[in-house]
Amino acid sequence: MKDELTIALDAQTKLVVTAADCTDAAGSLARAHLSGPTASHYLAQALAGAALLGAECSADDETVTFRLDCPGPLEGFLTEATVAGTLRGYTKKKILNDFDGLGAPKDPVVLGKNGTFEVIRSVPGSILGSGAVAIGIGSRQAVAAGLDAYFAQSLQRRGRTAVVAAAGDDGVPVYARGLMVECPPDGDAEAFARVAETFASLAAAKALAAASVSIRTLLKKLGLPQAEIRQTKPLVFACRCSADRAAAMLAALPPEERRALPPKVDVTCHMCGRTWTVVT
Repeated sequence: MKDELTIALDAQTKLVVTAADCTDAAGSLARAHLSGPTASHYLAQALAGAALLGAECSADDETVTFRLDCPGPLEGFLTEATVAGTLRGYTKKKILNDFDGLGAPKDPVVLGKNGTFEVIRSVPGSILGSGAVAIGIGSRQAVAAGLDAYFAQSLQRRGRTAVVAAAGDDGVPVYARGLMVECPPDGDAEAFARVAETFASLAAAKALAAASVSIRTLLKKLGLPQAEIRQTKPLVFACRCSADRAAAMLAALPPEERRALPPKVDVTCHMCGRTWTVVT
């Protein structure tokens, strides 16, 4: 799969399937942040989750923010997807030496025993909607569990999610993908129950993490081979930061603070890791 968001509809059951691959975007972002393998693993998961949520965006300039606050060593993450398909974000900790090189990270160890996921949809100057859910972190993949809880509790909608990611020893994600199936109010509940079982058994996640994966392969695994692809949209890492924005931020400081600045100031964007040098 290439970096894109795909939405498919099964006309018979009315189930909606959303798939996202943001492997290249996650790699660019991890390199920009100089993230270690463990942080990159969760950054890739978070970016895939944000990409899935981006399917909800419809208004011009709309952004969806996907955030986790947790008590574990990672401390959490914040990622964003826009209606245009751009992605960015960060983990609160970027290097976790105690966990790097020890294989696939374990959510309860790195994230802690609980976490609060928050989703915010917004346009410049206005919040369109938000919701937060607290979950216990156990054997189930935490990001997928958080997304499912958000749809069930905040939106009162039926959905099942799988999010998979892996990072190499160099800290660059090998893959970052997400898959979601939603059953609308008039959808086939029995068909949805069968699809939900593929998520519960981890069959959906295994198919998503396969070396060779396509939307048609995933639809077949879900038992929806006849579903029609309704929309595809490219996904790409991009940030709204710029030299002008960095300069404007410094210009907004109180006069006494501006006078204390050195002739040149390096301003690093926490969302993408890029540093801008501003002449004061």
